[in-house]
Amino acid sequence: MKTQNSFKIGQLAGLTGLTADTIRFYESKGLLTPSKRSASGYRLYTQVDVTTLQFIQRAKRVGFTLDEIHELLALKLQPDDHTCEEVKQYTADKMREVNEKIDELVRIRNSLQTLHDICCGGNESAAHCSILHTLDSVDTL
Repeated sequence: MKTQNSFKIGQLAGLTGLTADTIRFYESKGLLTPSKRSASGYRLYTQVDVTTLQFIQRAKRVGFTLDEIHELLALKLQPDDHTCEEVKQYTADKMREVNEKIDELVRIRNSLQTLHDICCGGNESAAHCSILHTLDSVDTL
């Protein structure tokens, strides 16, 4: 049952496309706090909570972790206590982290390609497989 501008968790889930379990999980991580409880003990949420959950979803889509999102929410809730430079640093840090992951994935892909290219892929015994031999003896690929 919806009270004036309040939503139960199921309604909030429907509005945001999240599950009730996900919303409860975000609560347990301190990302969201129900505005109040109904007389029967149901958590009640407001449009502010809808906006917060949308913010969390967008931040997750661009790669921020829940801990990072928690920090971003703190900046968002008290913008006068922080600078745009502080907020921008979060994206710079995340970009650096993503670039490091990309570099590692490129290295892995190149190593796999090298292994793939050295193998004839024939029907002979794997006892003579160049991939297995290389993995057994070469430290860097």
